[in-house]
Amino acid sequence: MFDVDETDLTGMIRTNIYDQSTLLLRKSEMADPLSQVVELLRPSAVFSKGISGAGAWAVEYAEFGLPGFCAVTKGSCRLAVHGSPSVVLHEGDFVLLPATPAFVMSSMEPARAQRIDPKTSPLANQEIRYGRQAGPPDVQQFGGWFNFGAPDARLFVGLLPRMIHIKGERRLSQLVQFLGDEVAREAAGHQLILQRYIEILLIEALRAAPSRDTHPGLLRGLADARIGMALRAMHRDLEHNWTIPALAQETGMSRSAFFDRFVRMVGQRPMEYLLAWRMAVAKNLLQSGGLAMDEVARRIGYGSASTFSTAFSRHVGVPPRRFLQDSALDGRAGRVRPTDAGGHLAGA
Repeated sequence: MFDVDETDLTGMIRTNIYDQSTLLLRKSEMADPLSQVVELLRPSAVFSKGISGAGAWAVEYAEFGLPGFCAVTKGSCRLAVHGSPSVVLHEGDFVLLPATPAFVMSSMEPARAQRIDPKTSPLANQEIRYGRQAGPPDVQQFGGWFNFGAPDARLFVGLLPRMIHIKGERRLSQLVQFLGDEVAREAAGHQLILQRYIEILLIEALRAAPSRDTHPGLLRGLADARIGMALRAMHRDLEHNWTIPALAQETGMSRSAFFDRFVRMVGQRPMEYLLAWRMAVAKNLLQSGGLAMDEVARRIGYGSASTFSTAFSRHVGVPPRRFLQDSALDGRAGRVRPTDAGGHLAGA
């Protein structure tokens, strides 16, 4: 379907798979908060499929909550996310719904919507066809959904736009096609490759997303020259004793101007964002195992295990050791997979 130059993308995948360095804890002069957040979210591919339609058709999906995506590979259709104006998707467009709210996908012709609950509808093993079943389709797309493994997923998803619509970004369509091919193969290393494809797809989508006219959040903050400096400083050196004056100095702004601008761009106070990021990294370190409590504390900027434990308990609601015990119990019990609930996703 695509005239794809796989050299660059294959290199990216190999680099991601075999690079064993810990991105979240690496100090770098070019800290990349977007990549760090995506890796911390621990996305894993779950389900994807081809979707097509012909004639007049419409499907109305209930809120799903998991992240979904679709790439239009032929024709055009309409997408109306609940609470937002409808948009027209054309060939080459890509849509990411970080938490998949209720939406309607339809043909360009008006039609009565077929209501679908993605949490109870059975999974399809082949391409789904809407509208007229015979003859060539008017629109084709490839869509899917995946899961976030991080306990703080909702926190960071809340910093992203409800819908990310990217027009004509060929690279994203290629990545979606590669993802679909890998889903069908199930060869050796299948799960690891799927995870890396999803990570790269997310990073590519987020960095290609329009930053103007987006609601306050991480993308808007990173797009702002001054606030982007502060965000990168926090992510670059999590051990540093950051304060409002220190962050303001990084941006060359006064304390009050920096504080007001950060809240306006990101939607959170600077210290609120820093605390959330530190605790998200702490959870990741605790679940990874192998580190003493005082070492975890040091790596996220706390002087002792006791001060870290107090801050963690206040933020999370349980002490670090209790959090570890609860995580272990959840792991032994086995999380409910999205595939157990059935359903489809963006553009499904």
